[in-house]
Amino acid sequence: MTTRVILDTDPGIDDSLAILLAVASPEIELAGVTVTSGNCPLADGVRNARNVLALAGRSDIPVCGGMALPLIRPLYTAPETHGETGIGFAHLPDSPVPASDEHGVDFIIREILEHPGEVTLVAVAPLTNVAIALRKEPRIIQAVREVIIMGGALRADGNTTSLAEFNFYVDPHAAHIVLESGMPITLLPWDITQHIILTQADVDRLLRISSPITRFIADATRFYIEFHLAAFEYAGCSINDPAALALAFLPDLARTEPMHVAVEYTSELTAGKSVISYIGPATREPDAHDLTGYDTRQWPPQWRRAFRPASNVRAVVDFDTQRFINLFVERMERLAPAVNAVFERYNVEG
Repeated sequence: MTTRVILDTDPGIDDSLAILLAVASPEIELAGVTVTSGNCPLADGVRNARNVLALAGRSDIPVCGGMALPLIRPLYTAPETHGETGIGFAHLPDSPVPASDEHGVDFIIREILEHPGEVTLVAVAPLTNVAIALRKEPRIIQAVREVIIMGGALRADGNTTSLAEFNFYVDPHAAHIVLESGMPITLLPWDITQHIILTQADVDRLLRISSPITRFIADATRFYIEFHLAAFEYAGCSINDPAALALAFLPDLARTEPMHVAVEYTSELTAGKSVISYIGPATREPDAHDLTGYDTRQWPPQWRRAFRPASNVRAVVDFDTQRFINLFVERMERLAPAVNAVFERYNVEG
């Protein structure tokens, strides 16, 4: 039985790899790709999504452009991480199929309501599209099967500021809306994905197959690997978004724990910071040490006893990285020869 998936994305190098993994995975029925600004501006992201799907021979899958700007903050993109066009050193021919006329937000709403209890929304971008969809049609909260989010840094430094992961930093207001919505959320944070590393050896293994797919992966990740070496001092690249996509059909890759995660959205110093409301065994009753602030109903103010919020996510706390990397490489090895004849016009030499 397949899982119907909407991939909400901002392609993006690892986003593009997530698209390829989706079309290479028989467990996934990819209903559509919705795009928002993030790693690159909206127009670049829509073009990249269309072209990657065409590269994989799946131009039949709709690509719907969504929100071009965060809810409140100015747009923040990442050309230093993903290149000027979003796909590193890679160049793809333009897809002959245009983007859908349907807005990405409307596509998310329609798909979820037309298939209640069946759609998994995999959101690997700033959460602007999802937040607007929630505000426009809150019935999707109950109708969606699951929401898998790549975002946040719970117990680690961020990858954009010292406190914030990129997706939550770009639109912290949207992240707040989505996390507090009541949707069934699995959260895959940067704490975990920073260790899910595709190495140059993995890329070299793929290049044993002469294919537009393997050349694209090599050209895109070469930029990504160079960035990771300069920024994080390791020779490889974190493929955050394919890992989130894989949880839609292989949830046993991860061990999760329920927790309440809040997102800071009022402070410029800490914007996008993910805050776990409580550290400790969730089964223990609150005690006098669980202090969350002042009780201002009395004077002088006193520390108030804990109000421990109910969990709003299941956060990934452990992940079978090697199993996932093996799966990703093997599926790209199967996808690559399948599309060779169709895409001979791709410049394999880059």
